[in-house]
Amino acid sequence: MLSEKLKNYNIILASGSPRRQRFFKEMDIDFTIQLKEIEEIYPDSLRGVEITDYLSKLKAAAFQDLSEKDLLITSDTIVWQSGKAFEKPKDASDAFRMIQSFSGSMHKVFTSVTFTGKKNQKTINDTTKVWFNVLTDEEINYYIKTYQPFDKAGSYGIQEWLGYVAINKIEGSFFNVMGLPTHLVYKTLLEIANK
Repeated sequence: MLSEKLKNYNIILASGSPRRQRFFKEMDIDFTIQLKEIEEIYPDSLRGVEITDYLSKLKAAAFQDLSEKDLLITSDTIVWQSGKAFEKPKDASDAFRMIQSFSGSMHKVFTSVTFTGKKNQKTINDTTKVWFNVLTDEEINYYIKTYQPFDKAGSYGIQEWLGYVAINKIEGSFFNVMGLPTHLVYKTLLEIANK
């Protein structure tokens, strides 16, 4: 359905995430992948979803040569708890520290998605609350060693073992925790196609 409505657009997904790429395929969107390296640095004054909004737009700014038909899609996800951002872990001990802090408590996952055309830009975002059971050190170490979650914000994938055993409740979009609020992306692309 979407691929037909968007046939006049050249959709460019600027994401190396295999999960985001799979979402686009499964949502019936024809797209190409283009990646540009950027330093993901943001001002210390930003909080929560302001960070993902900023980084999503920063990733789009790396693409200066869009044509009239191009629609660039960039995104960013962070985990947020106690006024602090949890991004991708540096190493196993960093991953352990992150997961341990989520144990027995609630955290939020923010994802922002920016849609950039030659003449305009729109950013959307979504928030999901996630509650974890109390985890033992053994469980955390098993997960990190077995699943190597070093490419994931907050050091875990909700769709993996840890999601099955640790999460007792979520409020909001499941797919947002995986890195893309698919329902909002679909809605926004429909709005763009129908303009």
